[in-house]
Amino acid sequence: MLRLFGNLNSSVLIIGCFHGDEPQGKYLIEKYLNKKTDTSLMFIPCLNEYGVEHNVRTNSNGVDLNRNFPTKNWELTEKDNFFGGNSPASEEETKFVIDVIEKHTPKIILTLHAPYKVVNYDGPAREISDKISKIIGYPVEENIGYPTPGSFGTWAGIERTIPTITLELDEEIDIKELEAPVFKIFEMLEKYE
Repeated sequence: MLRLFGNLNSSVLIIGCFHGDEPQGKYLIEKYLNKKTDTSLMFIPCLNEYGVEHNVRTNSNGVDLNRNFPTKNWELTEKDNFFGGNSPASEEETKFVIDVIEKHTPKIILTLHAPYKVVNYDGPAREISDKISKIIGYPVEENIGYPTPGSFGTWAGIERTIPTITLELDEEIDIKELEAPVFKIFEMLEKYE
């Protein structure tokens, strides 16, 4: 079931698990929420429960949620791991995120992905990306290096000008090694309230 956690009046939204085979976000968010119950941040710990349960990128309909947003560059593609759905915003999870953003109007959005070890950003997010980079030691990349039609970053960051950061975490190290730097990033974002 899709739910929001933390401070629902927050101006910072953090989303985990767009892709089910990238479970680091869910683990880190849940661990943080267990540690810090008075957070000023708003979280969606796991956007793609089906994907996490089955260790697959896509949701139960075989859709890559990070290609399903109603962007100007959305396109109908072949049904593979990057399939953006039969139409933009066709998926329950996508509609949920859109509704959350329209209702709560966050001023900064951070999504947790894996495995590229970069701080990727869309929209006016360079300054905050540089701060995140200094904490975790990953380079900042404005362009991820391949086309992403219908992506969340394009929809939220570029088309809505909400600073949107995609933190691509290292999947080759023990997840516990990511707790300290990611929690520092969350704590830094709490200051943006």
